[in-house]
Amino acid sequence: MQNDVVSREEWLEARRALLAKEKEATRLRDSVNAARLALPWVKVDKDYVFETPEGRRSLADLFNGRSQLLIYHFMLGPDWDAGCTGCSFLSDHVDGALPHLNHHDVTWVAVSRAPLDKIAAYKQRMGWQFPWVSSFGSDFNFDYHVSFSPEDLAKDEVFYNFTPMQPADANDELPGLSAFYHNDRGEIFHTYSSYARGPEELIGTLMILDRAPKGRNEDSTMNFVRRHDEYDEAPKAPSCCH
Repeated sequence: MQNDVVSREEWLEARRALLAKEKEATRLRDSVNAARLALPWVKVDKDYVFETPEGRRSLADLFNGRSQLLIYHFMLGPDWDAGCTGCSFLSDHVDGALPHLNHHDVTWVAVSRAPLDKIAAYKQRMGWQFPWVSSFGSDFNFDYHVSFSPEDLAKDEVFYNFTPMQPADANDELPGLSAFYHNDRGEIFHTYSSYARGPEELIGTLMILDRAPKGRNEDSTMNFVRRHDEYDEAPKAPSCCH
């Protein structure tokens, strides 16, 4: 299938119309970002302990001396054999950003309920460098609504992405991103969380594909994605019948 083919003048007219929409989207994004920064905060009074390669650490320790912490809720459950494909796709984009984030007073940490040895094995397989810790035995994932026990999934509904949802549409683990602030008095505040497709803008590959002639070329959200070591060695040849 191919789009209409027109003259350069007609293309320029259509492109200018699209540019107006793109500028509108940019202004809307700026407005959303400002509203995000203006969100009220919630003080974190609960003591969370995480298993890390350096031993047991508190939530405050995860900041690693910085005032801002971004936690990616990576879907890797205690009995999972491998990390979530979509979470892996997003995480492929993190390591290159780490020096910039750290220099800007932001620490990035992935958190999963899988035991530390399982996390370490998958991290090594993927070749990642970002910090990744285990919340196994902690309420952290449950309190931030990204993990659900069998009892939770047996209820009439579970709470995810700030709304009730049917357990049939849920899973024992779901993705998300949460932000925290640590002040000079040692207080920690939960400032933001985003779930489902909320963190999608962190996936640079999708932003690039959106500008390619065939876009994401997907039948459902990210159905084309594989772990980066699971793709065919050679891309498929172009086909006019695809």
